[in-house]
Amino acid sequence: MTAHTPPSHVWFVTGASRGLGRAVTEAALERGDRVVGAARDVTPLDGLAERYEDRLLALPLDVSDRAAVFSAVRRAVDAFGCPDVVLNNAGRFLLGMVEETTEQQAREHLDVNFFGALWVVQAVLPHLRARGSGRIIQVTTTAPFGGFASVGLYGAGKAALDSVGEALAMEVEPFGIRVTMVQPRGYATELFTRGATLTKEKAEYAPLRARLTEMWSGVEDADSAKAAPVLLALADMADPPRRLVLGGAANAQVRQILLLRAEGYARTGALSARAD
Repeated sequence: MTAHTPPSHVWFVTGASRGLGRAVTEAALERGDRVVGAARDVTPLDGLAERYEDRLLALPLDVSDRAAVFSAVRRAVDAFGCPDVVLNNAGRFLLGMVEETTEQQAREHLDVNFFGALWVVQAVLPHLRARGSGRIIQVTTTAPFGGFASVGLYGAGKAALDSVGEALAMEVEPFGIRVTMVQPRGYATELFTRGATLTKEKAEYAPLRARLTEMWSGVEDADSAKAAPVLLALADMADPPRRLVLGGAANAQVRQILLLRAEGYARTGALSARAD
């Protein structure tokens, strides 16, 4: 009996130069896959490009630019053919209270975290549909299962992406295309440093900020390399799940949130029925 050999894939990865995108790019290349790695700044991929020059195409890309996204996908198809796996990973982080968020901050944030992912989906779908197969992995967050103070806009963008992903899955499964929303635990990436935008703090929220700082002070983020083999395994699955939480504790937390939400609906069932 021979050991199972996973199929070779062509990946299209956004946010490929750092964090989770970088970890997946490295892991995919190491096992023999080909990767189109897209990012605003692709210079961190120079070393990988030298090592895997025939299997890595590094593309500078601002996903908020719809025309640039479509152009990048055409270049990817010309180079490696239709991608088998699309990892919609590019994102930024907006930290601040809802009231503090400026219009420009809100729009710029959603331009990347929501609209950028939408443009990638629209650009790749004609190619996947024509071939009759493909995987789209949307990197969201556990936040859609409950908004949280100071990360409301970040959660809003991811919740919107999650909702669109549900609709997308229903629309494209008849064409042989599968969609999975991946909800990661906290990983040690530059999302919270280089990729972060901060609001101008209002003094009224100082007590809440102090409580949040204390709450998060003991939280340690995991190495994103630990998630890469899981995403590779997900890409190889014949029947992938619609959702996948990365991290055992995060999985338990999401299930607890859903149970509490279901209990809340049950408590208000009689009041809801009065609206029938």
